[in-house]
Amino acid sequence: MPTITTKDGTEIFYKDWGSGEPIVFSHGWPLSADDWDAQLLFFLHHGYRVIAHDRRGHGRSTQTADGHDMDHYADDLAALTAHLDLKGAIHVGHSTGGGEVARYLGRHGESRAAKAALISAVPPLMVKTPANPQGLPKEVFDGLQAQLAANRSQFYRDVAAGPFYDYNRPGAKASEAVIQNWWRQGMMGGANAHYDGIVAFSQTDFTEDLKKITVPALVMHSEDDQIVPYVAAGPLSAKLLKYATMKTYKGFPHGMPTTEADTINSDLLAFIKS
Repeated sequence: MPTITTKDGTEIFYKDWGSGEPIVFSHGWPLSADDWDAQLLFFLHHGYRVIAHDRRGHGRSTQTADGHDMDHYADDLAALTAHLDLKGAIHVGHSTGGGEVARYLGRHGESRAAKAALISAVPPLMVKTPANPQGLPKEVFDGLQAQLAANRSQFYRDVAAGPFYDYNRPGAKASEAVIQNWWRQGMMGGANAHYDGIVAFSQTDFTEDLKKITVPALVMHSEDDQIVPYVAAGPLSAKLLKYATMKTYKGFPHGMPTTEADTINSDLLAFIKS
C-alpha cells in the first residue's frame, strides 16, 4: 500500500490515480479515502489525477494515540502534498475534511494550491459560543462521544442509517449497502482517534483560516444537512472567504457526495473548469 511517514512516525495511506491536473480529496469523520469512490472514478475518467488519503487514526493509516487535532491533520496533508510534489492542486474537503482543507491552506499557505471546495463542511465553527450563537450546544458533541465510548459499532450503524444520509426522513428509501459501507469505513479506524476527532471537528474555529484563503473557493451545503446545520456553516464560510461561490441545495443530506454524486460531481467539475 502506498504510504508516507510523517515527522512523528505516523504512516498515512493514500491513493494516487491518473495524471493531469491534481485533485486532492479530504474525507469526513470517521471515514476513509473510500468515501470518495464516486468522485475518484468520475474525475479519473475526466482526465484528472485524483488523490485521497486516510486521515491519521482512520482507515489504513496508523492508529496513533495522539495528534487527532486539526493542526496535525493539516500538517499530514501538507506532508502528502510535498511528498507528491503537487502544484496547482484543487483541494476538496467533505465535512471534517473541509476543516482539514481550511486549516491546511491557512496554516501552510497556497503555494501548491489552485482552488478549494468545501462540501457540507464544518467551518467556520460548529459548537455554540457567545460569538457563534447559531452553533450546536457542546452537550450535543459530548453525547456523541458518550455513544461512541459505549457502543461504537451500534452508534456508527445508527448514524449511517439515520441523519447522515437523511434516511430518517419520512418516505426515505435507505440503501443497506451505503449504510454498511459507512459502518465498514468507521470500524476500520481507531476508537480513540474518532473520540478525539469529535472535539477536533466541533470545537476548532476556522475563522482566521478562511480569511487567509485567496484561491477561488466553492462552498456546497444543503439546507437539509442534519449533521452540520446550514445556518451555522456554509453561508458563514462563504462570507469569510475572499473569492467564494456558494452553492445551496434543497433536500440533500450531509452525505450528498455519495447519494447525490451525479449532481455534486457535475457542480464540482464546472467549478474546476471555470
